[in-house]
Amino acid sequence: MDVRDLRNCLGSFATGVTVVTWSEDDEVKKGITVNSFTSVSLDPPLILVSIDKNAKAYESLKNKSFIVNILSSGQEAIAWQFAGREQQGLTIEWEESEYGPKIKGALATIECSPWKEYDGGDHVLFLGEVKNYTYQEDDGLVFFKGKFRQTKAIENYVTD
Repeated sequence: MDVRDLRNCLGSFATGVTVVTWSEDDEVKKGITVNSFTSVSLDPPLILVSIDKNAKAYESLKNKSFIVNILSSGQEAIAWQFAGREQQGLTIEWEESEYGPKIKGALATIECSPWKEYDGGDHVLFLGEVKNYTYQEDDGLVFFKGKFRQTKAIENYVTD
């Protein structure tokens, strides 16, 4: 199977863009850009993030509380920064919580304690138990066919 072509096919599914953050030794803030994120369960409240086993974050995130920061449309530079492309002059504003550092201005934040980890081939599936969350009404950042794009808020949507 042509892995690059499969990746192109999978890229046809638009995803939200998140940065998963955690603290190392309660002082050092760590993070990784992730678009493999999904809700799993409401009872108990569980979410899942998928991390490549070759990523530095893989070992660092094991057995740690973490925050899923769902990025707003104006936070593309933050997505690039945590994807390993340094953004000159970027200042990230943080908010602290019991479960780790949150990115200020994120569209939503989901604070999690570690639940379970599962082997997922070349990735590890980290399940987190949702302990707290916040969200705001705004446009989000999405990833589609290899590019960042912005959502447009739908207002006054009415179904018949």
